[in-house]
Amino acid sequence: MTRAVLRRCRALSGRARGLTRGMSLRWKIAALLAAGCALVAVTIGLLIHQSRAAQIAATARESATAQLIRVRQLYELTGQVDQGDTEAALDHPALPEPLRKSARDGKRSTFLDLDGAHPAVWAARPVGDRVLSVRQPLDAAMDELQELDGQLVAWGAVVVGLAALGGAGLASRLSRELRTAAATARRISRGELDARIGQSAPAGRQDEVAELACAVDTMAASLQRRLEAEQRFTADVAHELRTPLTGLHTAAELLPPSRPTELVRDRVSALRTLTEDLLEVARLDANAEEPHLEVVPLDVAVEGILQRCGLAVELALPARAAAAGDPGGTEALGTLDALDTLVRTDVRRLERIVANLIANARRHGAEPVEVTVDGTSVSVRDHGPGFPERLLKDGPQRFVTGAKERGQGTGLGLTIAMGQAHVIGAEVALRNAEDGGAVAVVSLPGGEVGE
Repeated sequence: MTRAVLRRCRALSGRARGLTRGMSLRWKIAALLAAGCALVAVTIGLLIHQSRAAQIAATARESATAQLIRVRQLYELTGQVDQGDTEAALDHPALPEPLRKSARDGKRSTFLDLDGAHPAVWAARPVGDRVLSVRQPLDAAMDELQELDGQLVAWGAVVVGLAALGGAGLASRLSRELRTAAATARRISRGELDARIGQSAPAGRQDEVAELACAVDTMAASLQRRLEAEQRFTADVAHELRTPLTGLHTAAELLPPSRPTELVRDRVSALRTLTEDLLEVARLDANAEEPHLEVVPLDVAVEGILQRCGLAVELALPARAAAAGDPGGTEALGTLDALDTLVRTDVRRLERIVANLIANARRHGAEPVEVTVDGTSVSVRDHGPGFPERLLKDGPQRFVTGAKERGQGTGLGLTIAMGQAHVIGAEVALRNAEDGGAVAVVSLPGGEVGE
């Protein structure tokens, strides 16, 4: 009996594990709690069933034995078998063979016959060379046992259902708090360093989820302090360098023309550019940039940016070229206002983005550098070795330029482009062209006249 119960428990546990795969934590807890209660209910039900069945069997055997004694006494006194309601008989033809054999061996014994349609208990003993037996039907006792089994199943189902509902209710709070913690962690990873989970448990009660929330909040606060300190340090250093660099730049301009003077001016210019880049990165990190958005034709805006920057690149306007009968898209013919795509952007910041992407392409890639305006996007492509895999996977890192074959630099150009794009609501996607070269695509939000 114990082994059978253990086998049933193992089978139910295996089914429960199989059903919980792919479920949310809430339903896993509810299912496991219901499965546990079901195991307990099955175990208790089996024990009660076995106990009641053993009790019925013991009572039936005692009653049959008592009836056999009474019938034997009457037989010895009267020489007749009083059948009554006990079905007493001598050499009963339906007497079970094991019981007949035991009686012929001179033993008084009982036998439970539960296999037939009408269960009964037999008792028999030898009388001379014959076998005296009695039979008592157990239909009423078996019906009672089946009714008990039905009640056990019904109440077990009720208990399991209540356990599932209770488990779902308890797990809902746990699942909600864990989802809140996960959402907060994602917000922190996106740069919202002031995001916090908050107290998830009443005062005086700290469970594992509350400890997790406290740990995440502590980590976020520590990370925020460190990053803010780093941003302040970067901004302070860059700001303090501006004054001496301005004087150094002025002094370099006063030097007499010579090769050493050119080297000094070049290094001073590079240092000044780096300082301005650091200040810009610090402002972007501090979310101190406020865009001045306006609706402009993207084609015209990009043409103006390239003219102001004086950058020698190949500009392709597919929409205009197609309308002018040049499907290749390499010939730009005049301004076709009807074909200009309107975007909502800050032209000054868009200029900063495009200029940085072109400078990055020329510094780390190879000529020619192509700028293509297609719809609401601007793409900048070079024909060099392409972006390193780590940069495509993790994004641009400050002062990290990636592979050696892409040249030297500070690694701030792409960082600034990404930051300015975020300010104006644009997106910058980096990829490598199939036939070689790095491609950076700036996708801008569309605009309408009158905005």
